[in-house]
Amino acid sequence: MFNHAPRMLILLLTLTSVWAAAEQNINPGINDHYRNPQWERWVDVFERDGREVYDRRHDILQALAIEPGTTVADIGAGTGLFTRLFAREVGPQGRVYAVDITPTFVDNVVRRAGEQGLGNVTGIINTPRDVLLPEAAVDLAFISDTYHHFEYPISTMRSLHRALKPGGEVVVIDFKRIPGVSNPWVLGHVRAGKEAFIREIESAGFVLEEERDFMATQYYLRFRKRPDSEPPSP
Repeated sequence: MFNHAPRMLILLLTLTSVWAAAEQNINPGINDHYRNPQWERWVDVFERDGREVYDRRHDILQALAIEPGTTVADIGAGTGLFTRLFAREVGPQGRVYAVDITPTFVDNVVRRAGEQGLGNVTGIINTPRDVLLPEAAVDLAFISDTYHHFEYPISTMRSLHRALKPGGEVVVIDFKRIPGVSNPWVLGHVRAGKEAFIREIESAGFVLEEERDFMATQYYLRFRKRPDSEPPSP
């Protein structure tokens, strides 16, 4: 009897690649103002009192329960607020990848970490479709206020699926988008609500394992990579 498993795996990978390449940009232009950013301005925006993830950064860190020696990817690292916190948590035996589409952000995150004695930070300039992380290298991926900026969310999440180790996790923090409740900026800027984002992420090969509600305007979701070697085809 012939074993068709290798042939089926090749077909699955081919279909997945073709579908990902055909995915349409669902958020054109949302990242235009990050193309040539003024670093100091965005430090003032991202690292300020009154921004909820900044005010609750230590609560978020506690919820993540990062262990020394692990590898964490900060997806959409921005000015590196969480990158630096993670670098201290994983310690010298661990590794933090600061991933962002903006070279100015990545360069300055790595520089600033080095100035603070954090030599375990590696910068990666990703593309709108791919996080460009090494395969099966990451224990935890952290996506804060960034998922709604993904122009190709399924392709991006599938690239992240490949980068995670078996049993690897993804934590997503984003804005509660509730018509009639959320402020006008959220309603105009964030393309969809929590339920839609959960469906997208699960379709890319993840399972929702935990939801925490300790923030007023944002939610915290923890997903685990499915045990499949590749995410299911659409």
